[in-house]
Amino acid sequence: MRKLTLLATTAAAALALAACGGTSPAGGGDGGGTPKAGGTLKVSFWPDNATLPCIDPFQVYWIESRSIIRNFADSLTDQDPKTGEIVPWLATSWQISPDGLTYTFKLRDGVTFANGKKLDAQAVADNAAGWIATVKATNGAAYGASYVQGLTGAEVVDPGTVAFHLAKPNSSFLQATSTTNLAITDPAEYQLTPAERCTGKGVVGSGQFVLDHYTAKIETVLTRRTGYAWGSALAKNQGEAYLDKVVFTYVAEDSVRTGNLVSGAIDIAWPRNPFTPQDEQLIQRSGDKVEQRALPGVAYTLFANTADGKVLSDPAVRRALNQAIDRKTYASTVFGANYPVVQGAFDSTTPFFTDKSAKLGYDPDAAQKTLEAAGWTAGPGGIRTKNGAQLTIDYPITGATPGAELLQAQLKKVGINLSLRTLTTAQTTTYLPNGDYDLTGTYFTRADPGALQFILNPDVANSKALARRSASPDGIAKIQALFARAIQSTDAAQTRQAYADLQDFLLDEGVTFPLFERVQKAGFSGKVHGFAFTSESFLKLNDVWKD
Repeated sequence: MRKLTLLATTAAAALALAACGGTSPAGGGDGGGTPKAGGTLKVSFWPDNATLPCIDPFQVYWIESRSIIRNFADSLTDQDPKTGEIVPWLATSWQISPDGLTYTFKLRDGVTFANGKKLDAQAVADNAAGWIATVKATNGAAYGASYVQGLTGAEVVDPGTVAFHLAKPNSSFLQATSTTNLAITDPAEYQLTPAERCTGKGVVGSGQFVLDHYTAKIETVLTRRTGYAWGSALAKNQGEAYLDKVVFTYVAEDSVRTGNLVSGAIDIAWPRNPFTPQDEQLIQRSGDKVEQRALPGVAYTLFANTADGKVLSDPAVRRALNQAIDRKTYASTVFGANYPVVQGAFDSTTPFFTDKSAKLGYDPDAAQKTLEAAGWTAGPGGIRTKNGAQLTIDYPITGATPGAELLQAQLKKVGINLSLRTLTTAQTTTYLPNGDYDLTGTYFTRADPGALQFILNPDVANSKALARRSASPDGIAKIQALFARAIQSTDAAQTRQAYADLQDFLLDEGVTFPLFERVQKAGFSGKVHGFAFTSESFLKLNDVWKD
């Protein structure tokens, strides 16, 4: 037992140390005096997911929905946004077997779901069975599938103790138990179809709020739960919420959302992309406030199509591409003067993040020399050519892609023609499988570096087509080996080193081209107090109250 406890403690300490050094604050808002009970908080989000509107914890990937879920469905553990440490919540303690295949949790007494049912070891084990069944029913499409890799099931040791069993070690599993996707809900929901659960039907958590209703693309309403008394130790208020109700609405236009905040029509404006500098200044001049925190996980990153015959299959072109991106100017121009500059493949709030700024320096002279050495010579209009073909990179974008024209202008300075192609709705679902691109951008939000494998490891990637084309076969094998070293090790030092090696490899080989740090900003009324972010930069309502 002592050996198991030491192993768990060592891993948690390593995670905490790895998360230190993130440049963005966790947020905390303004205490504002003695909290007052009552009132309705109005929050305006980016539009709901058009293709998969969903409020079921295990299935949903939309970060706005996950932010809502965090406040009505508790998890076994919680993660400190300042340190990355995993701390108790529904579970009071846990132990990891030396082989990394069994995670045993002691549960808190007296916890119930919002419908009064007891949250005990059997309920947790039934959740595990429901997760596995959902993965099968959705052919792995449920977002939670990425959190339960290798999970074979869970058994009841006694009414207050549950043991999860894995087929192979997965060092990310403990962090997974702190996420919204593995929040514990009344297992009766798993008697319904995944589609029914997405509507909110049967979804009952044990959280500080109750899901009153979810009307896809229109609004979601939470109401205060009476008798709640088991908040995470990371919250000042571990009992009943101060707010009576929280109403979330969905607004497409950033300017409308900001206008509603400064006019007092809403209490919190929560954009998908950061506020424009002008909107942020307007909010602050109006007496309201802005909090920010980097979203953990994969930075907004460009990935190349390195398939044979594609222009970015040439390592020299990929190297020149990296050298030609002025990330500091990009950040300040697109997002404002004080916006942080991306420092690597991961955002700075991600555990095991390593600052790789030295590999991301802007050097247009070096880029031109790299291209010259590879046979790309100056051509008409300043665009380089080789064997009669222009150096053109096809970059499909959508209306929400930030700063595409600026990136295009930066690359043109070294003779690269970045061709911007706006996708139709139909094309957004087909261009990756068809390989109809040279460069594409994506990201993944999770406070664990293992998130990147769901982009780059073809065995588990959400888009296997993108993963297979992101590097040569040898490069993919190397990436998989580094992930295996990081995730399957029970030694925290080995995990740290594997992730450090991975971050170097991705940049050295031109697998990833980090473009910008993803920062979640939130504007909130001066009447709102106790604002805070979770470790995944979601909205945490435990301590929020209104004048």
